[in-house]
Amino acid sequence: MAHGLALALFGGLLLWLAHDRFWLLAGAFSGFLVVAPVLATSLYALSRALERGEAISASTIALTWTRWQYSRYAVHGGYWSMVRFGILLSIAGTGWVLTSAALITLLAVEPVHTPMDFVRHVVLAQGGTVFELWLTMGALLAAPLFASSVVAMPLLLDRRVDVLQAVLTSWKAVLTNPIPMALWAAILMSLTVLGMATFMLGLIVLIPWLGHASWHAYRELVDAGNLPERLPPEGN
Repeated sequence: MAHGLALALFGGLLLWLAHDRFWLLAGAFSGFLVVAPVLATSLYALSRALERGEAISASTIALTWTRWQYSRYAVHGGYWSMVRFGILLSIAGTGWVLTSAALITLLAVEPVHTPMDFVRHVVLAQGGTVFELWLTMGALLAAPLFASSVVAMPLLLDRRVDVLQAVLTSWKAVLTNPIPMALWAAILMSLTVLGMATFMLGLIVLIPWLGHASWHAYRELVDAGNLPERLPPEGN
């Protein structure tokens, strides 16, 4: 629940800082969906520990973020492959925030400062195609990123693989199960939007729920039994 609370507080901070800049909020909150697999990393670690019957505590979360691949000479995945993948997703998310803001500010018929401005001047604008273009650009970015990351981050945490192997495995899972994975993507997006629509309060419950569900989706989709296991970090 602390994961959800932290993200809800961060979302509330964004709302407070950019309440009159909805063109920025629209990109920031949609960009959140891009980097969500990284933010849920320690939730995957908790799910993994529970599945293995291991004790969990706050140190499980701390060690996940600080020492999971502590050895610089780690093989089968190199040094901090999860961090590298997280950086790539963060760059993609930032790129979408900037693209979204540029589309709305440059092409909207009137300045967009509030949600009603967005609805009036973007969604319902007569003769305009800004909203359709915004949705199309978002889909073109989100679809390949979802396919690249839906099981990649749990796999990187669970097994000693490199980023390329994890991404290719994720694509294989999506291409093998296109309809169920499209439904899963729609569920993830819809529940996240629902959590945001409740002034972020819904994220307190939804974030841990979706994080644990994503771990179990990985376990059901990927047969990783022939891949070398990545042992949990030690505290010393």
